[in-house]
Amino acid sequence: MNLSLYEMPTACPNPFIGGLSMADVCTTSPVTYLLAALNTMAAYSPAINDPCNHVKPISRPSVTYDFIVVGAGAAGPIVAARLSEIKKWSVLLVEAGPDEPPGMQIPSNLQLYLNTDLDWKYKTKNEKYACLENGGRCSWPRGKNLGGCTSHHGMAYHRGHEKDYTRWVKMGAEGWSWQEVLPYFKKSENNEDIDKFVDKFYHGYGGPLTVERFPWQPQFAKDILDAAEETELGTTNDVVGEKIVGFTVAQTISKKGVRLSSSRAYLWPARDRKNLHVALNATATKIHTRNVGKQVRASGITVVMNGRTYTVNARKEVILTAGAVNSPQLLLLSGIGPKRHLDAMGIRTVVNLPGVGENLHNHASFGVDFTLNQTAEEELTLVNANLYILNQTGPLSSTGLAQLTAILTSTYTTEDDPDIQIFFAGYQATCDTGGRIPDLQTHSKNKTIRFTSVNLQTTSRGRLTLDSRDPMQPPNIWSNELSKSRDRNIIYQGLQKIIKLTNAKTLQKYELKLIEDSAQQCKKFGKPIDGGILNEKYWDCQIRYKTRPENHQAGTCRMGSYDNSMAVVDPNLKVYDVEGLRVADASIMPQVISGNPVATIHMIGERAAEFIKKDYGMF
Repeated sequence: MNLSLYEMPTACPNPFIGGLSMADVCTTSPVTYLLAALNTMAAYSPAINDPCNHVKPISRPSVTYDFIVVGAGAAGPIVAARLSEIKKWSVLLVEAGPDEPPGMQIPSNLQLYLNTDLDWKYKTKNEKYACLENGGRCSWPRGKNLGGCTSHHGMAYHRGHEKDYTRWVKMGAEGWSWQEVLPYFKKSENNEDIDKFVDKFYHGYGGPLTVERFPWQPQFAKDILDAAEETELGTTNDVVGEKIVGFTVAQTISKKGVRLSSSRAYLWPARDRKNLHVALNATATKIHTRNVGKQVRASGITVVMNGRTYTVNARKEVILTAGAVNSPQLLLLSGIGPKRHLDAMGIRTVVNLPGVGENLHNHASFGVDFTLNQTAEEELTLVNANLYILNQTGPLSSTGLAQLTAILTSTYTTEDDPDIQIFFAGYQATCDTGGRIPDLQTHSKNKTIRFTSVNLQTTSRGRLTLDSRDPMQPPNIWSNELSKSRDRNIIYQGLQKIIKLTNAKTLQKYELKLIEDSAQQCKKFGKPIDGGILNEKYWDCQIRYKTRPENHQAGTCRMGSYDNSMAVVDPNLKVYDVEGLRVADASIMPQVISGNPVATIHMIGERAAEFIKKDYGMF
């Protein structure tokens, strides 16, 4: 890579070019020099890393703020940025991890930084129906960095569908119907494909989140769409538009071939606001409360930042946006949760809220691998790297096959309430991680691709509790995934559709060959496919032993009405029986939406900020 070909950015006092490099997280290989050069060029590129416009973190917090926002993942940057629009309000955003490194901005590095220091590396315990090959422990990676999982994930833009929000309302989330939430999706959105692929009735323009298709797709993705038409599984241009089922090249939260995290979309434009402080490498360990008459009120937090402990006061509110694992954990550590569990942990009960940590659920899935008759070739090449640095196009400007998806229905539902999603992996221009990214496993010298069947409407429910009073220790996560046979059967029906798709004449030129990666315990059930028919007992076993959990955890601080003893927050996201405390992240979902949830979490952040502004007469 000839570095002299590229223009360096205008100098600024403190450009951000640090963090984990691609060479740090990739297995040593002949492309090590290329990785170092690519990382350096991306770091200095105004179009890719934009080093002069990252947020400017504080070195220590002030004593008091009007609002404290805990967690800078999908929702936290939105809440903090929106609240700081009111110039007289002071806002602190607390994030346990560092800033997002330059390599994260490259779409093809999807999942590259998972299982590193930028990941909480959570694992569930005591699973009886899932991840059995791993001793009943499922891996739940969660982003530990500015932007959270929006800096790691596949960027797919999906909202679920109308029936999801109808269910929410029936579960006590009054005011959260499809008609009532749609304006907030549109408010956050800057859709560049209106009148090209999508309709303006369903989409917004001018918001912070640019939504568009990646500039590059592999030919195999186009052949999949043709195969979907051939097999009558169908296609659609917009899974959140008029036709919500079918195969499609997904729209993504990205901008001109570069990842657009929640931090980049909302915080970078607000980086010069004097009333917005961002604390990095800062872990909130407790919510402080005090009694005001008969009311309990949140008054601030304890935060450990760069090895020092601070008490920070909140004049108005503390807002938790730490996600479906960390938000309930922090509530429990602060004495807000089920009294029986808090007593067992030796924590004084401040407010007895039985629902904290309950209703834990996640999308579950299972992936099958196929080899093609193409020789496995390195997608991360000098030519492709040069192309990306020059104009952010080519294979590095996309997630390969991961940008392809499908929303389908099982026999349990109807087309207006789909419950199956198909994910894909392959043709991804990233480095060798030594098997650290399961979706990119290879099985021979030929190219390998993965098709994954996802259950979007899981009925299994688990629980999150404390293992320790030490806030630096992970909580006890028991997902109870796949405990309901229906949940496994929906995944099985998705596998049937995958096999149907791969048998299309359109794909015969690839000579797809299913990899039989059988768990030892499943071999007794016979062949995976017998006479062209999937062996249901075999696949039910495989799904339980080789589970692929998604990263769509939700429900642990569920929203609901006051008469529901398991509700944690009201429809304005206020924690019951605690003044000045709200939760605004995936944990408040009564049921996770039927699709990639990140856009819904963005919507929740937008609504939370508006609720607060209205409550204080500023909207």
